[in-house]
Amino acid sequence: MKLCIFCSANHQIDHDFFTMTRELGEWAARNGHTIVFGGHDAGLMHSVSKAAKEAGGQVIGIVPRKIEEMGKLSPWLDVHIPTENLTDRKDLMMAQSDAFIVLPGGIGTLDELFTVTSAATLGYHAKPIVLYNMKGFWDSLIACLDDLHSKGVTRKDWHNYIKIAATLEEVAAILGEN
Repeated sequence: MKLCIFCSANHQIDHDFFTMTRELGEWAARNGHTIVFGGHDAGLMHSVSKAAKEAGGQVIGIVPRKIEEMGKLSPWLDVHIPTENLTDRKDLMMAQSDAFIVLPGGIGTLDELFTVTSAATLGYHAKPIVLYNMKGFWDSLIACLDDLHSKGVTRKDWHNYIKIAATLEEVAAILGEN
């Protein structure tokens, strides 16, 4: 499968997230999966791409021009797909991927999660979306989504679209990799 990874490009986050992300990249490569990601050379993006590449996997970077202009292009790419902006990047990531795994991240990661989930709710795709809840990172988001659902502002139960995993084993099970 082509696994799209949405995650932070920051370094000042919990060190355990880097370890768990590296394990994900290695697991993906060992199991013949390709990593599709935003092409940045920092944070968890760097960790997952480097780990997958060093473990013999393929890495596809879909990279907005601004990242390249900042000199932040990942050195771990097999395939480099440039885009003009973040909207084009998300569209291509969605088209290029068979599943989405959402790691700890900030506003950009949330934007990516909500874009692919909104697309799923409208029937544009039926690809798995996994919220990898490393060390409870996403607990407050999960509570927020549950609250929105309880208030009736979501048409369908978000759990039908976003699956939650706390471990790599749970990620693998959701993707059918038992």
